[in-house]
Amino acid sequence: MSTTFFVAGDWLAEHIDDPEIQVLDARMAPAGQEHLRNMAEEYRAGHIPGAVFFDIEALSDHTTSLPHMMPRPETFAVAMRELGVSSDKHLVVYDEGNLFSAPRAWWMLRAFGVQNVSILAGGLAEWQRDEYPLVAGDVSLPEGEFEVKFDDTLIKRLPEVLLASHEKTAQLVDARPAARFNAEADEPRPGLKRGHIPGALNVPWTDLVIKGQLKTTDELQAVFRRQGVDLTQPIIASCGSGVTAAVVMLALATLGVQETKLYDGSWSEWGARNDLPIEPAQ
Repeated sequence: MSTTFFVAGDWLAEHIDDPEIQVLDARMAPAGQEHLRNMAEEYRAGHIPGAVFFDIEALSDHTTSLPHMMPRPETFAVAMRELGVSSDKHLVVYDEGNLFSAPRAWWMLRAFGVQNVSILAGGLAEWQRDEYPLVAGDVSLPEGEFEVKFDDTLIKRLPEVLLASHEKTAQLVDARPAARFNAEADEPRPGLKRGHIPGALNVPWTDLVIKGQLKTTDELQAVFRRQGVDLTQPIIASCGSGVTAAVVMLALATLGVQETKLYDGSWSEWGARNDLPIEPAQ
């Protein structure tokens, strides 16, 4: 474990009844499995005591056809208050234990102004391995006090990414698996082309992760260096739908990299268009 952005299971177990700590279950189904799994039911079947369900899908912007887009700040604030989440508390998020979706919840909360957000190292899997308890059912909390301070500069949109690709004003780091990046495998979402944004560098999110947490800072630096990423220059992270790009954002934050943004539309937007350049050329 390489960063203060994580807390260990034994620490959480010790502080589980602390009123200044709130736990958020941020499990979500990977692309292609959304219709095979009901994450709300999985949450109700067993979750960490006191954890509310941070449903990334439900909390996303549903005025767009693109998946998992950031919601409007006021919409997010209302949702958090209704969940009983308060922005001035220490929020601890977790996922299944693969570090797939907890970084997206971490990034969303930070973008909306929460100062103190941590990820449970090893997630639910490690919590269970350590034989800490789970509880079933829903968690109902009093209304929270959630004040949004949205930093919209953290998000890049398609015109800005197109400019960065063309003018080389920022490095585009794509977190998808190499086979998808290299147009050797279909996308899990139908209707998307194969390939990547011209000039993008591939840092598969799984290369940054081990046992539900980030690799050491030395290992992270080595991964980025091997893939040609200059950590002193601006970076825009993307993936399939903006979820695992947050793993890249978490790794970069751990390394103290400052100029980092996330392309929220990611390949779900770029790969669906017929008027944008793609590598390898189609």
